[in-house]
Amino acid sequence: MAASVGASVRVPAAVRAPGLDGVTGWPAELVARYRAAGYWRDETLGGLLRDWAARSGDKIALRDGRPGGASLSYAELDRRADATAAGLRGLGIAPGDRVVVHLPNTPDFVVVLFALLRCAAVPVLALPAHRFVEIEHFATLSDAVAYVIPDQHDGFDYRELAARVSAAAPALRHVLVAGEPGPFTGLESLSGLSSSVAGGESSPAGGVALPEVDPGEVAVLLISGGTTGKPKLIPRTHRDYAYNARASAELCELTSDDVYLASLPIAHNFPLACPGLLGAFGVGASVVLAPAPSPDVCFELIERERVTVTALVPPMARMWTDNAEWDTRDRSSLRLLQVGGAKLDGELARRIPPALGCAVQQVFGMAEGLLNYTRLDDPAELVADTQGRPLCPDDEIRVVSGTGASVPAGSVGELWTRGPYTLRGYYRADAYNAGAFTPDGFYRTGDLVRQLPSGHLVVEGRSKDVINRGGENVSAATLEEHLLAHPSLAQVAVLGVADESVGERVYAVVTLTAAAGGRAPKLREIRAFLADRGLARFFNPDKLVVRDSLPLTGVGKIDKRELGNWLAENP
Repeated sequence: MAASVGASVRVPAAVRAPGLDGVTGWPAELVARYRAAGYWRDETLGGLLRDWAARSGDKIALRDGRPGGASLSYAELDRRADATAAGLRGLGIAPGDRVVVHLPNTPDFVVVLFALLRCAAVPVLALPAHRFVEIEHFATLSDAVAYVIPDQHDGFDYRELAARVSAAAPALRHVLVAGEPGPFTGLESLSGLSSSVAGGESSPAGGVALPEVDPGEVAVLLISGGTTGKPKLIPRTHRDYAYNARASAELCELTSDDVYLASLPIAHNFPLACPGLLGAFGVGASVVLAPAPSPDVCFELIERERVTVTALVPPMARMWTDNAEWDTRDRSSLRLLQVGGAKLDGELARRIPPALGCAVQQVFGMAEGLLNYTRLDDPAELVADTQGRPLCPDDEIRVVSGTGASVPAGSVGELWTRGPYTLRGYYRADAYNAGAFTPDGFYRTGDLVRQLPSGHLVVEGRSKDVINRGGENVSAATLEEHLLAHPSLAQVAVLGVADESVGERVYAVVTLTAAAGGRAPKLREIRAFLADRGLARFFNPDKLVVRDSLPLTGVGKIDKRELGNWLAENP
């Protein structure tokens, strides 16, 4: 192995990492095709950090956005990753072992991620909002041998959670705490894995051998982003995920002069690799880790750190846009706001540039792979009214009917896809995969789209997010988009509620804007508003439910599963 910048010791290569069981690979002919096209290179994510450190050295790679937070240069991050990797190997973390990483947006997350990658272990990237049901599921499904947590974050004590998970996950041997282990039995200090040196840096510890890592093997297990059922684990290889980040950075025109703000939880695919942290590191940019995506936190960081690029989900984009009307902090450095995770309605897309003073980019993607971006030179109407077109020339797209037949050009159908960075099967999910993938490897996304002649996609909803009311199909996404245009409605979730007479009734659960002055519109006013917009009568909500807030998933999407449970308890 080549020497790390500033490191005096290089641990020797040892065993080669084994492939994981329960992972579906690409056919040989596609492997050859993707390598020949240059999408897949013989590089690993842990090795790339070594290259980035050799290139950028003392430049700041990472800033902790918390008050008093520290910074790490590329060289320091490389050294700390080596030191932590050696400590993990000393604990017995072996190539192919799975480790649940449950850390917020802190430098510890980034160090642990790269340390595990260098160990050829496989991080399972949980979101900070996940709790026992999800974490026990991830740990048990993956046979995780270790679990990495903060001591406390956002008022929650993760050490108590870890004690419960340890009792329920039979393969778990280690719980590592970023912070104080406290009085809890069996918890170990993450900082104790490596030896500290002057200046807060670390050096490789104990001469522990690091393994040779296969670029074609699984690098990380991401979490599926659905809001129904238990999340699934998404295997991403070193080659495909490196391409994901590299191509995204090129499309977004990232350079070493950029400062990327990770405002969403960085364990999520969007801020991690679209282009996110990995894409920013690839071009030598700096990354600022925000402790929360709220405008009060992020506007301060934009002003202080001269942030140029960031990413949000639509509810947060709306909040930023609303707050920008009165917040006077300097946002002039911001050049690009990416919005994804759910469909961005056109009216909000048009409000963002004048309100925030930056370009907006729609991103329709999935942790499973396929990414669609509006381009920076797209006409304004495509940016506002579409969800972009595929990232890669070899992203294969089918828009099909319920029978699997291609629909006429411009018609709505379910999106099927395969390509050089789209999974071929969820991890250890053979029964589910049989229905989620076609025999020739296309992933049935469940998204309803129509494709324009330009190749841009317009998202029309989910195949399972359609409410059948008396034989009429009501697309929840379509109705939500129209309701969001009402000046009194800030957030909207449309759900179907079982009903004996019509099959399902249409419920609209909403929060109010400041302009509403605390007065909720009447249902008849909402129906008149929808009629004026030309929407069919069968889209009319049967009930309007007003709440102070809507529950969100770990990445800020409206959590319809929790809302459905709440509606069942509060009919």
